Amino acid sequence: MVQYAVKYKSNNNVVYSCIYHVIWCPKYRRPVLVDAVAERLRGIIQDTCSEHSVELIEMEIMPDHVHMLVNVDPQFGIHKLVKTIKGRSSRNIRTEFPSIKSRLPTLWTNSYFVVTTGGAPLEIIKQYIEQQKRSR
Repeated sequence: MVQYAVKYKSNNNVVYSCIYHVIWCPKYRRPVLVDAVAERLRGIIQDTCSEHSVELIEMEIMPDHVHMLVNVDPQFGIHKLVKTIKGRSSRNIRTEFPSIKSRLPTLWTNSYFVVTTGGAPLEIIKQYIEQQKRSR
């Protein structure tokens, strides 16, 4: 297991460490995040995080939900990040995979789960996310 030391980041105004565990699901919790769709989603999430200087610490894509552990600039905000990822991925995936577009009116539910990681050691959360695939 690789140790993750909390790293402080800064922008012009703020020094921060805002680490969030985020989970969201496809509409009707349909298990559509598999194979090429999952790989495309992985790329979209990585690209979006990179574009917005978000540190993607860990990610796991399950057939019916997504887990992310991210360090987000508080001036950008977790809501804006999730909204951007969900919007971009829904548009791109539904265009590139017509079978999903015919099965779902939108790719994602409107909701998501988010929790700060201040109370739990990061290694425990990383381990939990890594073990998601193995537990099914």
